[in-house]
Amino acid sequence: MSYLVTGAAGFIGFHTTKKLLARGEKVVGVDIINDYYDPTLKEARLAQFEGEKGFTFLRADLAEQATVDALLAKHGDITHIIHLAAQAGVRYSLQNPRAYTRSNIEGTLSMLELARHLPNFQHLAYASSSSVYGSNEKLPFSVEDRVDNPISLYAATKKSCELMAHTYSHLFGIPTTGLRFFTVYGPWGRPDMSAFLFVKAITEGKPIQVFNNGDMRRDFTYVDDIVAGVLAITDGPPSGKPPYRVHNIGNHRSEPLMRFIGLIEEALGKKAEIEFQPMQPGDVKETYADITPIQEEFGFQPSTSIDQGIPRFVEWYRSYYSL
Repeated sequence: MSYLVTGAAGFIGFHTTKKLLARGEKVVGVDIINDYYDPTLKEARLAQFEGEKGFTFLRADLAEQATVDALLAKHGDITHIIHLAAQAGVRYSLQNPRAYTRSNIEGTLSMLELARHLPNFQHLAYASSSSVYGSNEKLPFSVEDRVDNPISLYAATKKSCELMAHTYSHLFGIPTTGLRFFTVYGPWGRPDMSAFLFVKAITEGKPIQVFNNGDMRRDFTYVDDIVAGVLAITDGPPSGKPPYRVHNIGNHRSEPLMRFIGLIEEALGKKAEIEFQPMQPGDVKETYADITPIQEEFGFQPSTSIDQGIPRFVEWYRSYYSL
């Protein structure tokens, strides 16, 4: 089998690629390596794959037809697509909305078209988000819940990806699975996410901004658990009519944000200076994943609590930045 991983220089894409290569798979990685956050970190992730015979990298924009054409011409043996490339971040979507329609919607359409034309294609697994649940008040969030009322453009683009995937599954029989990720953190994480932001600020003696006056909860999910779910799902395509499904991939624990910060303080041995702020537009107070379907279908069982995961992230951060 041959796997295409989009966003291979990104956080989850890097870890997914690393795991695939470790088990001996052939992987084609694609990433545009934009400057949404420090490209040096993305390049450092890619550097981990130097010398890997099973890895081929293409720096390209997925929204361009030329990228699809190049993949078909040079890598027509691709059997699985793990589409993780996206413009991430709820808050940034308020500033640069067109980046989201291009990357998330047009980029996903390109992958659906690629899947449609690959001769031996088996499954497209693509990144959705817990953000599609919007301001749903029923907890935990279930894949059976209605998600028709997004409260950010980012969430709207992710829901659009799910709708497009359903359409292609229905029209062309392409097996697709949407992966609704819940607040992923861990080594090599994204600098725009809370764990990275908090550790960086506390280390540098700067204040951290905590929204909704700290009254927030998140289903923080360690990246190794996420990748285990991604690969289990990717290797088990849906067989229904249409061959389409969506799964939550979370830790099934909704943790108070202030406890998350407390564990960072403990791991760093340093207290945070906190600036409490009101709720940000497009944000939600709490996330909590119902993972019953993925547990029943794949035996998925996240095993990393934030008590274990936060110290691991802090250890990586200190090592990466030589602190």
